[in-house]
Amino acid sequence: MTGAARPAPEKSAAPDAQAQAAAPAKGAAQAAVRLAAWGCAAAALALALAGCAALAERAGRALDGSAFAQRSDAVYRTAGHGGGSGIEAQRLRSRGGRGGEWEYSLAILPERFPSVKIRASAPDESGAFILASLDYLGGNEHGWNEFSMDLFGSGMFAPADPGAAEGAMALSVRGGIEPVQISFGRIRRYDTRIAGEQALSYLRNRGERILALTEWMRGQGAEMAGAAAGGSAESIAEFERRWRPALFPEASRRRHRPPGWQQAGDRRSRAGGIAWNACRTARAFPEHLREVRDSGTLLRDWEEALEWIHLKYEWDSLAEALSRGAVLERAR
Repeated sequence: MTGAARPAPEKSAAPDAQAQAAAPAKGAAQAAVRLAAWGCAAAALALALAGCAALAERAGRALDGSAFAQRSDAVYRTAGHGGGSGIEAQRLRSRGGRGGEWEYSLAILPERFPSVKIRASAPDESGAFILASLDYLGGNEHGWNEFSMDLFGSGMFAPADPGAAEGAMALSVRGGIEPVQISFGRIRRYDTRIAGEQALSYLRNRGERILALTEWMRGQGAEMAGAAAGGSAESIAEFERRWRPALFPEASRRRHRPPGWQQAGDRRSRAGGIAWNACRTARAFPEHLREVRDSGTLLRDWEEALEWIHLKYEWDSLAEALSRGAVLERAR
């Protein structure tokens, strides 16, 4: 990536303001009187609503369409589903609005990427559909990243050849899958929740850094980890074992660090509680990735969005697998 734009280091999200001191006893007494006046029924309703709000917040973290009364009319899976490389397709329906008609769509779930759901329009009479978005929900020990990214592409979902099982469908994506931009997102980091334009800004910036990193990993950087150029169709566990020590030896176990990663006289630069080997950064990384590595931003991306990085690294293999086509049998 000669001349590639330099991705900006991430700025820490400011935590929510801490709650102020408890209200005076006089105010609490007044509130108790008012609550009694409303009656037990109103109090019970308030408690129920509070419980529902908490439940809705947790459920809202999943991009499964439940907020729109979305239902699965039919589920289809490849014969090898469950082995790590299968594909599932769901015919979905949802209300088009309050009292509106049912609207239909198609969801594609690649088993290798469980954090991903690809959404498309409902197939027409010939089986043709248009890709709409990729929904991503990836968790980590500190929180989660959730977003919807617009896609450009098309495909077919039509009855399979007569030799296939009864009710089987043939699925294929034509001409590749082109990502456009993230149009919705939310972030949870520790006790901080980020949504709206702020979340979009964070996620789009993170997406640019991930793109810059994975393009280099698939090209000139492949030799660093002994990986095949262009991707290797590894599982996410294999991917992390191969790449983390090469990218972040300072944050990896000693026995996993690559030989010769540090040399006498190397200069260190401390950030995020880690003393980064700035000389190794200069020797091994392209210029547009050096600042984000030595600032600790790249490691934070890795720890908080590993599934996203793996997805982007294997994007071409995902698109190729869907373009080859597959026969899916009716599961329910």
